[in-house]
Amino acid sequence: MYTVVLTIHLLIILTLIGIVLVQKSEGGGLGIGGGGGNPLGGRSKANPLSTATWVLAAAFIGSSIFLTILSGEEARSLGVLEGVEGAGEAVPDVVLPGDLTGDALLPPSAEDAPLAPPPTE
Repeated sequence: MYTVVLTIHLLIILTLIGIVLVQKSEGGGLGIGGGGGNPLGGRSKANPLSTATWVLAAAFIGSSIFLTILSGEEARSLGVLEGVEGAGEAVPDVVLPGDLTGDALLPPSAEDAPLAPPPTE
């Protein structure tokens, strides 16, 4: 079900992008100063492309909400480690290299420090 809705969602997106790119630019960003041939500044009659844009935008929002609901239900039904390989197996004891007892965990002393290059004058 999720895959079918996701495929429809992607088709809506591609169609919406195509329709927006085909439309004629009205000038003026965000519809400011668009004019459109109406001297009184009112809204002009919607053409089929702008109507299709609104319909596809509503379908895009609806499918986005539906996909969100579906993914939330799927996440709720799955456990945290469900689907992870080896999730039920016991974790082996960790063995660290070298002797990590006693003084091995302390920082190096001045005697163990590497030799420094001679100072420059």
